[in-house]
Amino acid sequence: MKKILYVSLMFVLLNLLTITVALAQIEELHMSMVRDFGYGGFNNDIQGLFSMKVTGPADLARVVFYIDGTVIGEVSQAPFNLQFITDNYPLGQHQLYATGFSSSGQQYSSNVIHSNFVPASEGTKTALQIAVPVLVIVFGAILLTFVIPLVTARGKTQDLPFGAERKYGLGGGICPKCQRPFALQLFSMHLGLSKLARCPYCGKWSAVRIQPLVKLREAEKAELEWGRAEVQEKTEAEKLRAELDDSKYQGL
Repeated sequence: MKKILYVSLMFVLLNLLTITVALAQIEELHMSMVRDFGYGGFNNDIQGLFSMKVTGPADLARVVFYIDGTVIGEVSQAPFNLQFITDNYPLGQHQLYATGFSSSGQQYSSNVIHSNFVPASEGTKTALQIAVPVLVIVFGAILLTFVIPLVTARGKTQDLPFGAERKYGLGGGICPKCQRPFALQLFSMHLGLSKLARCPYCGKWSAVRIQPLVKLREAEKAELEWGRAEVQEKTEAEKLRAELDDSKYQGL
């Protein structure tokens, strides 16, 4: 009876030890991969220079890196990173993983990363497939926001009375050339907090900062004062011209 109990106890202890070692090997090492140079696309397709990076327990002392069960390198001090070039390996699907060892000799296994090594031409082809639609959108936006308004509005300006209240829709700005406020077009090209826009009054293109409504109303009041001053100057100039004309006749 004692012999059976002894055997059973030893069996349980061996099972616990096996489970503990397996858990340590599976869960305590993490590997990630970053692109240093090259192509990393859809379906885990990669090409170029990449780095495998491993993190683990504080006493991690050595990491061995694998591709498809073949050792490709070993790092014995932190950071536990290893570079590799996909062109040095056959094209197709590969499994990348690592095994780590602590200073006490404990062994750990990392997660497995599945990657598809593709030729450089595939990366270029995919990059073009992505870049061409993006360039079409960019040039279309430039055409819509700059070229078309430039052509259609060439030489045209608005004659709105000074101080007139405007409707600014989705936003307005103040022309840095003539200081008059105006509504910005929806498709104006963004330049950070500003928009590239043509002033409808002086006809000049500028980077116009988007202003709150209170600032736009203040600019309307300010231009009303300028308008009054301009009218007064014209009136005085006309009076002076009339006096000069009268003096000519009086001298005859």
